[in-house]
Amino acid sequence: MTTPNMTARRALGACAALMVGALTLTGCGGNASADAKGGKDGKDGGTSAKTSTAKIVISAKDGSTDASINATGVKVSDGRLTDVKMTVSGSGTAVPGAITADGTGWKPTAQLERGTKYQISATAKDASGRTAAANAIFTTVSSSNSFIGTYTPDNGTTVGVGMPVSFNFDKVISNQKAVQSHITVTSSSGQQVAGHWFGSQRLDFRPETYWKAGSKVTMKIDLDGVEGANGVFGVQKKTVTFTVGRSQVSTVDVNTQTMTVVRDGKTLKTVPISAGSPEHTTYNGQMVISEKFVQTRMNGSTVGYGGEYDIPDVPHAMRLTSSGTFIHGNYWYNRGNPPFGQQGTSHGCVGLADVQGAQGDTSAKWFYDNSLVGDVVVVKNSPDKTVSPDNGLNGWNMSWSAWTAGSTV
Repeated sequence: MTTPNMTARRALGACAALMVGALTLTGCGGNASADAKGGKDGKDGGTSAKTSTAKIVISAKDGSTDASINATGVKVSDGRLTDVKMTVSGSGTAVPGAITADGTGWKPTAQLERGTKYQISATAKDASGRTAAANAIFTTVSSSNSFIGTYTPDNGTTVGVGMPVSFNFDKVISNQKAVQSHITVTSSSGQQVAGHWFGSQRLDFRPETYWKAGSKVTMKIDLDGVEGANGVFGVQKKTVTFTVGRSQVSTVDVNTQTMTVVRDGKTLKTVPISAGSPEHTTYNGQMVISEKFVQTRMNGSTVGYGGEYDIPDVPHAMRLTSSGTFIHGNYWYNRGNPPFGQQGTSHGCVGLADVQGAQGDTSAKWFYDNSLVGDVVVVKNSPDKTVSPDNGLNGWNMSWSAWTAGSTV
């Protein structure tokens, strides 16, 4: 037999169970943003608790697998962030970051890693001190689904007037227009700068003539999220600036085996050299110094000459082509019959008198000390062909019309 008291207790128990279920469902909800609305007065005279008006947005969507390694962060409106924690999922390694001075944003202090799973938890308070929270677990874009461009020159460097901006991408770029349109190169000199594609993975920029001495060049890279090929996206977003130093162009005349160094229109020095031998001639054309080494090893087998030479300590070496042409010091020459200013004896390089160990007051050391990456070395009167524009940073060997024809924007 059921009494009225027993019926009432059962009804209260059922209500309690329903309330617990409702609370459980509410407590399990969570996503990358928190947007709470204020409560409304009940008709029965009671008032529901008002929730925070602060709205937190995490840029990387919860569960996403292609999050940016540059733009990931947290923002809040109608409130101030009080705490943000970002960790590598699984290991729990903390990712350092900082809340902005006004409390409305947070960003990691360093670029994130590609193909890595992260977790962000953020809390904020509105003007009334009420708390809002948001969280997200996401994975950054993978290496296989992204591309980067290795570029030269580096930020903050000073280079010669012949230095182009050169990008080498780690993936084939099929959407070249989209990629090029998100890289801009400008100069304080006001010179027009145009891009040129060498194949599908290299993009260079230069003006019609050499950069003006003393100018500042700014390169803006805005490739983050740009689709360079089907399903392959850029991840870089930065601004790079470099300075163009004094103008120096050195001309090697193979007929006279001499090099004349001209700086800012004035001849500094004429130096005796030894260019390529009749069997191994030196390229003609305008070549840009792309690397400098106080000493380096030169092995003929790496450039198609078999075991003809292997010198472990070539002094004052400066690269002119990617195929192996250098202007460098020579200490192994015949002391009884020095070739400098007399005859070509090299395997295609331009040699200057030097001593082993890269010490001493020599022609090679003087030229090395007075040269910048980006300076131009012009070779003329060689029986060889003109160097290919893509063999090193040597696009100056292409007419302006041909150069601009290789642009996609």
